[in-house]
Amino acid sequence: MTQTADPSAPVASTAVAPRIDPAPRTDERAPGLAAVTPVRHDVRMQQDADAPFRVSFVCSGNICRSPMAGIVFAQIAADAGLSDRFQVESAGTGDWHVGEPADERTIAALAARGYDGSRHRARQFDPDRFPDLDLVVALDRSHERVLRSWAPTMDDAAKVTLLLRYDDAWPQQTDVPDPYYADRHEFDRVLSTVERACRALFRQLEPAVRQGAP
Repeated sequence: MTQTADPSAPVASTAVAPRIDPAPRTDERAPGLAAVTPVRHDVRMQQDADAPFRVSFVCSGNICRSPMAGIVFAQIAADAGLSDRFQVESAGTGDWHVGEPADERTIAALAARGYDGSRHRARQFDPDRFPDLDLVVALDRSHERVLRSWAPTMDDAAKVTLLLRYDDAWPQQTDVPDPYYADRHEFDRVLSTVERACRALFRQLEPAVRQGAP
């Protein structure tokens, strides 16, 4: 089984963290999703060059979708040799499952593709984390709305985006489906969606993050 990076572990880095343009405040998908919330490499960087790029993936209870995204994204970064340039975490908007492992179907779906979700423990997103994060990735529009309402400043609200805004494969889809009430096959389908979107997001972030690589 492929060993994955622990997405909750803080790491030291010399990555240059790019600024993220605000996502449009609309429930409608715009054409050309790669341009909806671009990662701009020509603007002032938000963080010190020594800081890793810090991203949090957020769903409802932090036991299905956001753990998938955090674990997958951390592995993509590790496979690219950039695990020390990213600090990846996940959380939920609700507190129903705080301290619990990921859903067993999440762990099984991840394990079938070589990811290790066994160490994950659910936590609720803390709005006080906003100043310490570079990007907050919501798994659906309900999370996006809640997170923006929690943001203490406009700059913090601008850090919130939707994961599927980075995936051109499904231009009419804004939300990663919640598989909680479905069967194991739906967890596999959701994981495929998450993998594709995480790869697209990583492609946007990678050039600026590599600027800080030796």
